[in-house]
Amino acid sequence: MPRRPTAMAADTREKILEAALELFRERGFDESTMREIAARAGVATGLAYYYFASKDAIVLAFYQRAKDDLAAKSDAAHGEKRLAPRLQSLIEAKFAYFRPNRGFLGALMSHAADPKSPLSPFGEPSREVREADIAQFQRALVETNTAIPADLAPHLAQILWFYQMGLILFWIYDTSPQQRRSQQLLEKSLEMVVTLIKLSNLPLLRRARKNVLHILDIIHG
Repeated sequence: MPRRPTAMAADTREKILEAALELFRERGFDESTMREIAARAGVATGLAYYYFASKDAIVLAFYQRAKDDLAAKSDAAHGEKRLAPRLQSLIEAKFAYFRPNRGFLGALMSHAADPKSPLSPFGEPSREVREADIAQFQRALVETNTAIPADLAPHLAQILWFYQMGLILFWIYDTSPQQRRSQQLLEKSLEMVVTLIKLSNLPLLRRARKNVLHILDIIHG
């Protein structure tokens, strides 16, 4: 049975993670080094490597912490019984949580765009974080009693996750004051998304649904 980390070890790991995030915000991900991260945290370089094998491992720890923190914050969003406000709250929670690290996340895009990169939200190392986020959308669909065609039901939460990722990408590069355009895009596009979900139950749109499912098959390989 693996040994549980001590409180001191957890504190040290957290100190290194915080130091790394500070440097990533100030200097960018590529420009920061493990030696500088260790110095900022006040620990030996070897100790920094003991807790995190690389900067990639630090970013994955940041993703994991975000997953845990946002899971706790999602309870308020899940109190809403209508789908559109529920989805809006879930996505707005991401905007608020990631705002201090928006510049740093932008610097990661060159890595995140490569599905083979450990930093990609679409890659295997981030599978646990991704699936937990998709589960939040599934919970929203179930708890709002959203009617979904049987062929689309197993895939809709993932489609909503892809929709969210597109919004977050727009938000990262949004230069409008307080990212106002991102908020407007969320509100207007969400009206369309929820309307399309409702319309997807119509027999007339069966062919369109099949095309969407075929696109998902292509994405999954």
